[in-house]
This record gives sequence, structure tokens and C-alpha cells, in this order.
Amino acid sequence: MSSERFDYLVIGSGIAGLFAAIKAAEKGSVALVTKRKLFDCNSVYAQGGISCVMEGINKKDSFESHIKDTLDAGAGLCNKEAVSVIVNGAPECIADLIELGVKFTKRGEVEDDCTIEESDKYDLGKEGGHSRRRILHAGDVTGEELIRALVKVCREHEDIKVFENHHAIDLLTTSRLGWGDENNQCMGAYILDVDQDKVKTFHSNITILATGGAGKVYQYTTNPDIATGDGVAMAYRANAQIANMEFFQFHPTCLYHHKTKSFLISEAVRGEGAVLKIKKRGKYVEFMDKYHELKSLAPRDIVARAIDRELKETGEKCVYLNITHHPVEVLQKRFPSIYEKCQSLGIDMAKDVIPVVPAAHYCCGGIKTDLKGRSSLDRLYGIGEVACTGLHGANRLASNSLMEAVVLANNAVEDAHKRNQKCNGAAIIAQFNSIPDWSRGNATDSDEQVVITHNWQEIRSFMWDYVGIFRTTKRLQRAKRRIRNIQQEINHYYWNFVITPDLIELRNLACIAELIIDSALSRKESRGLHYNSDYENTSNAVLETIIRRR
Repeated sequence: MSSERFDYLVIGSGIAGLFAAIKAAEKGSVALVTKRKLFDCNSVYAQGGISCVMEGINKKDSFESHIKDTLDAGAGLCNKEAVSVIVNGAPECIADLIELGVKFTKRGEVEDDCTIEESDKYDLGKEGGHSRRRILHAGDVTGEELIRALVKVCREHEDIKVFENHHAIDLLTTSRLGWGDENNQCMGAYILDVDQDKVKTFHSNITILATGGAGKVYQYTTNPDIATGDGVAMAYRANAQIANMEFFQFHPTCLYHHKTKSFLISEAVRGEGAVLKIKKRGKYVEFMDKYHELKSLAPRDIVARAIDRELKETGEKCVYLNITHHPVEVLQKRFPSIYEKCQSLGIDMAKDVIPVVPAAHYCCGGIKTDLKGRSSLDRLYGIGEVACTGLHGANRLASNSLMEAVVLANNAVEDAHKRNQKCNGAAIIAQFNSIPDWSRGNATDSDEQVVITHNWQEIRSFMWDYVGIFRTTKRLQRAKRRIRNIQQEINHYYWNFVITPDLIELRNLACIAELIIDSALSRKESRGLHYNSDYENTSNAVLETIIRRR
């Protein structure tokens, strides 16, 4: 059985993982592990951009304004210190991204009234919940540009070893290895080399989880197939604290068309004036004025619930975005990929309304970390969507996620480097040498793929119906009974048959579903992204919902 040893083990290749790997490579050897290819990550699909107060560019903006907008969107549950630290830390990280080769759109590259003055400066967009223009973007393919630049650096860096098609199974901890529960520490991970069909032991002084989100736990999602909550599930099984999993954000505007799935219509489209409408008696009618003073630019939780309510009241299958007030030239330049996608489906954004529905988009909860990315498990860090810093509270402000990812990646590596310097290297190596290889036990091959497929589909279906935008206690209890039964089946299957990527993801997905259900049941109020019609007030607020494996 083969093993690998590194100073830093980074699991995940989204913006958080790539940025962390680059920063960590300045301090020591890095293993960058991803279960598919480096480009197969959730970050690559980010359209809108990355929020940051750009001093000297938009003189009307300020850190105080950005902090206020974030706190307002978070429905009273944001960690104020987290908001301040991350918002103020963004400019330095943006400068690093630009130095690494990221090309954000500048003023002269978009000739319309969507931009600010000063032609040699960056074009700043505006999205729902933001009171000022502060969204740096690369057209409407910001994530793709970020990943392009960072992947290039990672592939060329001599101290970063990339492991593609390597699927993390479980974290290595001193407790798991039977070395006592006191000061439980993470020492790496067991990882399946998919191409060679064998499990490797990865030893590391520091493990950084950057595995992204868990949107595939729901039937309808903007997330790609890789978003199965692997990092949160692994951390939970390793006894790390998990926070606020009930706050799952549903993006209001996923393209509704039978020829495509999971295609996001960026919030930036509404930021540039698109208006939500619903079809009534043959006419397209605005409706968001009934729900919020910001109308179509209201925070995402409010917009998603409003759309859900309108669809249920009218029986319509979708609502519509109207941005026909902009000429075709403007739309093609500002939203090239969205325009092209719509055009391929027979929708001309300059003339036609765009059919949209809400879909699961972003997990505001995750591994509970501090502002240096430290989890409750020693030597384990969480960054990006896998982590819960308290920045988002009960609802994420648009484009704050990429900002958080780079700031926390930077903070985590700085802290981990200091932690490494204080470690007793000889003692660590001695511990590594006694770590046992993975044992498959009596597991046998199975041709029962239908079991995995059926359980996967069932989880996603009842999570959408019972634990979605609109919840009740009875629905949550029904979902809890269902997930218990499925968990028993999965555990039996997991310990008796050979490990495969599909089985690893199913096991993690079931864990995520149960964490969301249990967190939702424990919050006796409606707030932000969590709406339970049995508790329609916000008088029973608790700052965090914490779950830890018993």
C-alpha cells in the first residue's frame, strides 16, 4: 500500500484550495488533491464576481458600507468580527490574485452605463443586497478566469504536487487510530486513487479542507455533480464541530428549460436592472414590490421565497427575468456566456424574457472555524464553502463567498505556518511511521449499482420536498425518518462492498442530508434561509446551531 507525505495536504481545487496551495507552497511541500480534474470545481461556475471595497475606484463605497450590507443580509446572525476581518482583508488578496494573473474586466472593456467613471480602473458590478458597486468580475465568467489563472500557477509550481482523480475517503486522526481522544489531531487522510483503484495514505503536518459545497443533496441545484459535501461529512466523522447547516441558500434564478440543467442566471443580471415578473392572464406582471423595498434586488432568501410563493399561488412552473431595456450590444459584452446560452435555446435576452426558478445554490453552514480557518480538530483547517466562519449569518450576501475563500485561505496558511514552526518535527515523523495502511477487510465487489442510484435519487427528492425553501416541523420529522433508514442501508453497503467514488459520495451526501435536517429541527424560528411555517417569528434566535458527532 503506497503512502505520501507532505507539509500541507490541500483537498479541493476551487478558488480556496488553489489559492491556499499557492500560498502554502511558499512555506513547504504541498499535495493538492482533487477528486476529478483541477477545473472540476464549483468555483469555475461563478458568474457574478468577487466583492471588494476598491478604495480610490468607487469613491462612494466604504468598508463600513460593505459591512452593513453583509450584516443586513445575514438577518442578525452574522459574526460581526468575522464580517469586519474578512471585508477589510479582501483588497490585499485581490491584489495577490491580480499579481497571479487574474484579469478582471476594466472600464474600457464594457461600453455602457453599467460602469463607473475612470476608464483605466476596474468595472464594478452591483448585485442583490449591495448598496454600492463593488463586484469585480471577468465578464460573466469570473470563476472560470480565476480558476484558469490559479490552475496555471499550481501546475507550474515545483513545490505543489497535483493529484487528480483522487477521492478523499476519511481523515486520519489520532482518535481514529486509537491513540487517545485527548488533543485529537488530524494527520492526513485516506484517499482513493481512482485510476489505480487503490487507497493511499496521505500524511501531512497540516490538512486544509477546501472541498466546496453540497448542492447535490437537493434535486434542483445550480451546483455541478462534484458538490456532494465531502469535506463537511469527513470533518463530522472526525468529530469536528459543524455549524448552521440549516442555512442553505437557494439561488432565485436558475434557467428553466427542458434542454439544460443547473445553468445559473447571475444575480448581476438583476444588478444591471433586470426585473422579475410572473405570467398572469397572458401578461408579465412585476411582483417583488409586494415583498421588499429593493424589489428584484432584495436579498436572495427573500427573492427565492417570493418566487416559491408566487409559483404555488398561480400554478405557474417558472417566473421570468426581463432585461430587454438594454440593447443587444450591451448584453453581449456584459453577459457573453449567459447571452450565448440563452441564444442557443432560442431566447434573445434583448427581446425575450428569461424563464427562471429557484435552485439550491450555497451552503452557509459547514465546518465551524475561526477567522484563521482553524476547526475544532487540531491541525485541520476549513476554507471556502466547506467552512462556517460566521460571515454569512442566516443568508449570504451575493459575491461574498469568493471574497471569504481567498481571505480565509490566506489567513489559514499564515496560521498553519506558525503552527508548523512550533511543532516537534521528530515526534510528528515518528507518529506518521506508525500509521496503518487502509484495510478493505472482507469487502467484496458488487454489481448493485442500482442501490446507490436509488438511494441518491431518494435523498435528493425528499430533501427538495421536505427540507427546501418552505419547511414545516412535520416535514422535517418525515425527512428524519427517511434518512435514518437510508443511512442504515448505506452503512451496511459501505462496510461490506468495495469502495467506489459513487459509494463515497453517497455516504457523504446522506451525512449532509442528516446534518441539515437535524440543524433545521433544532432552530425553533424562521430566519434568513431557514423558513419553518410553524415558527414564523425570530424571537427564539440562537447565534449558531452546533452539531458534533457523539
